[in-house]
Amino acid sequence: MKKQIRSIVSVIGIFSLCFTACSVEHKEVPLTLWYNTPADATVADQPYVGYKDDPEWLKALPLGNGSLGAMVFGDVHKERIQLNEETVWSGSMQDCDNPEAAKHVDEIKQLLFDGKYKEATELTNRTQICTGQGTGHGNGSKAPFGCYQTMGDLWIDFDNKSPYTDYRRELNLDDATARVSYKQGDVRFKREIFISHPDQAMVMHLSADKKQQLSFTCRLDRPERYSTHTENEQLIMSGTLSDGKGGDGLQYMTRLKAVPVNGSVSYSDSTLTVQGADEVLLFLTASTDYKLEYPTYKGRDYRGISQTSLEKAVSQPYNQLYQKHVKEYTAYFNRADLQLTDAPDTIPTDIKVQNARKGQIDPHLYEQMFQYGRYLLISSSRPGTMPANLQGIWANKLQTAWNGDYHTDVNIEMNYWPAEVANLSELHLPMFDLIASLVEPGTKTAQIQYNKKGWVVHPITNVWGYTSPGEAASWGMHTGAPAWICQHIGEHYRFTDDKEFLRKTYPVLKGAVEFYMDWLTENPKTKELVSGPAVSPENTFVAPDGSHSQISMGPAHDQQTIWQLFDDFAMISNELSIDDDFTRQVVDAKKRLAGTKIGSDGRIMEWADEFPEAEPGHRHISHLFAIHPGSQINMLQTPDLVEAANKSLDYRIQHRQGYVGWSSAWAISQYARLHQAEKAKKNLDDVIAKCINPNLFTICPPFQIDANFGTTAGIAEMLLQSHVYDQEGYVIQLLPSLPTDWKNGQFSGLKARGGFEVAVKWENGQIVDASVKSLLGNKCRIWYNGEYIQVNDLKKGETWKWNK
Repeated sequence: MKKQIRSIVSVIGIFSLCFTACSVEHKEVPLTLWYNTPADATVADQPYVGYKDDPEWLKALPLGNGSLGAMVFGDVHKERIQLNEETVWSGSMQDCDNPEAAKHVDEIKQLLFDGKYKEATELTNRTQICTGQGTGHGNGSKAPFGCYQTMGDLWIDFDNKSPYTDYRRELNLDDATARVSYKQGDVRFKREIFISHPDQAMVMHLSADKKQQLSFTCRLDRPERYSTHTENEQLIMSGTLSDGKGGDGLQYMTRLKAVPVNGSVSYSDSTLTVQGADEVLLFLTASTDYKLEYPTYKGRDYRGISQTSLEKAVSQPYNQLYQKHVKEYTAYFNRADLQLTDAPDTIPTDIKVQNARKGQIDPHLYEQMFQYGRYLLISSSRPGTMPANLQGIWANKLQTAWNGDYHTDVNIEMNYWPAEVANLSELHLPMFDLIASLVEPGTKTAQIQYNKKGWVVHPITNVWGYTSPGEAASWGMHTGAPAWICQHIGEHYRFTDDKEFLRKTYPVLKGAVEFYMDWLTENPKTKELVSGPAVSPENTFVAPDGSHSQISMGPAHDQQTIWQLFDDFAMISNELSIDDDFTRQVVDAKKRLAGTKIGSDGRIMEWADEFPEAEPGHRHISHLFAIHPGSQINMLQTPDLVEAANKSLDYRIQHRQGYVGWSSAWAISQYARLHQAEKAKKNLDDVIAKCINPNLFTICPPFQIDANFGTTAGIAEMLLQSHVYDQEGYVIQLLPSLPTDWKNGQFSGLKARGGFEVAVKWENGQIVDASVKSLLGNKCRIWYNGEYIQVNDLKKGETWKWNK
């Protein structure tokens, strides 16, 4: 049965509110992704791995407010807006800890110390894996592990099917708004779409420059587990996701409402139809009943949340909604700027990408990739939301690549590398919420799996508190994960000096330290403390007996991440004036850790013994953690290890086959830290030329967002570094890895550790203007072109100016 709603007296008041200053004019700016064609016709000359069934998705434009995401396709006759909500996860809690594992750990260690790698590997593979279904081997949508999934699609089917001209589609990073405009006959049509964080709604303004030209039908659907109905002048899609055990999991709801100027709106059980309107506002809200609270993970009033957000948005004029959205968004985005060219941006983005694949990289792409990573982080991670996952917040499938989960062996860490240096510290907070949520299940895993204290997580986790190993020990025995993710706690403090944050996270950090204090083993030959049995993430070595193995004692990655954890723990304990037996034991243990070693070929040894790699060009460079994101190896304090690190990185890059987005992005920061500007630039160019799609999403392949974030972080590392600290304070390195063809440029708003905000302008490769503002009053020195510049102690709020 259809219910006819006429836009008459009852809604005249809403019209006057909603359509004040509806059309928001925009200027031509470099920070705009723009196209002369819809997504279904955008230039593309390479296959889209993993998206063959939906290649246009990698041309659509992403919007998000941290909890709600959308991909705007911009097609003329039938618009598709693919939808996401941060907690649309299938699956549920599962008990995968292996109570039989602990009894075999000592035997495995002894086999490894005895050089019996084949036997140790076989025993590890039999005994140190999870029970149950685990992660579903990367296919968890129907398993208890679950999968981050699409919320579905909004389809806007326009009655006008005539040909179109003068088409433009864009995403303006300056105001986080997608726009589409075109002409059909003599009528100009426009669409403006943004997702408001203050009002928790997607707002779509559709307009025409002649009256009564807008007629269309809206539908909401998803591939499975949904139904639609109308209620209170809303089109509602709802359903229950699979729990992976044959039952029901999370519940979700999406609401859509139309408010037209003139014309009419009618609803059926599955459609919303507008006829003869001058302008229309569409409002969309959504929620699930998920909440990040072990062990229940359910309980939010998803119906009430989506209804309240809708009512709030509809009650406000469009201009007010837009201005609130822009004010909140730009409070983050406008903090930092990068300019490398004054040339106008005259080439559509998809053509720039096509040219880049041919080796012709437009300078605007460097600026856009830097700011696009910041935009994506703002759009997928806000205080109080879930952290950005493998695809940020955007996923178009039920079975997302690698479950769209949280990988702790580089990926979630890379997502947050730009947070501090790119002046987005608050957006780091969701990662700490996730880490805190892992402590209770991780404590259970440490006890059952290994009979150890503290808490542990392995290379993959999800929204259900999964902390067990994976289904295969070759990758699933990554016990270095707690140390790596907890490095972000120390980093956040170094940038912010937030002691309240330290007090809140100290128990989390201490629990991770407790695990390693119980986990480390004395090497009977060297008497050093080593981690194991452990992997160097996903890499394989050839053992002396000719077998291929991943399991060893004391791989460099574990040793470096644990050193960093212990060092951070000592620093943070000191900051909180905590000095007890445990903190002193940790200091002693840090001194006994097996350190990074140099092999006979002059390279950093990835494993404690000098094994040949089965894959010399392996995508992971985990044994170089101490260069970046760690700081144990650095240009100013460890020259011998720097030389070996250079050789290691060169060797790995020279032997790689094909391009993995996040790996190339990581190499940007690694080479930047080694002051190898041209090599950093080469890997940046590799990302742009080999690993981006028309919408600038990066591919692993398939699409993973980590390389977007890693690229932003890498560009920042080329321009500013602050990871070295000594008795005289933080060393702020200006333009440490500036490539020769970036002759002129400027940046502002980048952050340095110790609480400094930095701006630099250079001409012909030399600084002509620079400033360092102290936000916290800490001590620092400036380093530039191999020389130190002493800075008088800056009080909080004072600024040092370049005076050469």
